[in-house]
Amino acid sequence: MTANEIVNKMLQNDTFSQWLGITVENVAEGTCILSMVIRKEMLNGFSIAHGGITYSLADSALAFASNSHGRQSVSVDTSINHIEVLKEGDKIVAVAQQDALKNRFGFYTIEIKKEEKTVALFKGTVYRSDKLWEL
Repeated sequence: MTANEIVNKMLQNDTFSQWLGITVENVAEGTCILSMVIRKEMLNGFSIAHGGITYSLADSALAFASNSHGRQSVSVDTSINHIEVLKEGDKIVAVAQQDALKNRFGFYTIEIKKEEKTVALFKGTVYRSDKLWEL
């Protein structure tokens, strides 16, 4: 399966990413670019985007980038730094980049941007199983 086929199959079954309104902008082996718009129901009590929203976008980007090689992979360690506040209507983009790929583990950095400004940085480690993606 190609990276695009894998991501499309994953997204078909990922109702949470669908609820977020994620659009797949680009995908290739080890990388993924996703976008979404912050909606009113994603705001916290301060009327800014809940931190879980950027985390979730980055987590989806990690999943898609790490599975794009054809081996089913799951996250085992993740962290995020929130740098800027996001408001309703803001369009954000997650850019996932593979830092290192080993037999059993993959290491990724995901940068979340609003326009050209970095709003969050996410790091993730995935476990790479032996199970392959199939059509």
